[in-house]
Amino acid sequence: MARSAVSRRRRRATAVTTPRRPATAVTTPRRPVAAASIAASDSSGGAGIQADLLTFAAHRVYGATILTGATAQNTRAVTAIEPLSTRLVSRQIDAVFSDLRPRAVKIGMLFDAPRIRAVARGLRRWHATNVVLDPVMVAKSGARLLSGSALGSLRRELLPLCDLVTPNLPEAETLAGIRIRGDADRRLAAGLIADLGARAVLVKGGHARGAMVRDLFFDGRFFTEFVAPRLRTRATHGTGCTLSAAIAANLAKGVALEEAILRAIRYLRTGLERGLFPGRGFGVPDHFAGTRK
Repeated sequence: MARSAVSRRRRRATAVTTPRRPATAVTTPRRPVAAASIAASDSSGGAGIQADLLTFAAHRVYGATILTGATAQNTRAVTAIEPLSTRLVSRQIDAVFSDLRPRAVKIGMLFDAPRIRAVARGLRRWHATNVVLDPVMVAKSGARLLSGSALGSLRRELLPLCDLVTPNLPEAETLAGIRIRGDADRRLAAGLIADLGARAVLVKGGHARGAMVRDLFFDGRFFTEFVAPRLRTRATHGTGCTLSAAIAANLAKGVALEEAILRAIRYLRTGLERGLFPGRGFGVPDHFAGTRK
């Protein structure tokens, strides 16, 4: 009898602490803020589509993806690159924009001129806004990720559709067609890239030397520098993807461009301070470092 009474008390306690949802209960549909990443897959998970989705998730933004192709790579090297057809790229754009209505777009690796043209046509077709282009040209390992013949298409067809372009120093030199040796050259390069049609330019300073990193922002009229101490780390794989995706995520949430850049820089620095090393080569930023206690 005593055992039966204890058993009944346990059943009653369980029924009280874990109530069952009534059969008639319904949840209220919620429409999240969405952003789209147009980029390639990184099989190591540190850059490309994977880094963009991690960044969107950390910012509580729903991430849609438009794959331009795939890479076979790990933390040490890129061993193969294969693009998807322009038809499939276009179909993905139509599928995402017709339904999810992303409030911002981050663009990464595009491979070549045909895929650049397909993306540009899709962005024009859907009147995309808050377009952030990370002009990926060379991988951390040295592998070339954009064909030499594609540069003209990038300049003519894609830059005029971009609200922000985020080149590092070598990419800024290539886009502007000049050598960058100092501050005056950086400003000239930013102006030349803006003259190609981009509404704003962020020339990243990570490739420069010195104790401070200086990122130069040009909004078409004024220059602003974001200056911070250089972090000594090898967790740098996917940093360009992460920064541009963080800017896009903030823009999707309605943050003004300059503030979105500042928040993204802070977010990336926090991730770099808590860098992760999943393999035996370069590490990656911890995309959720700021959310952990």
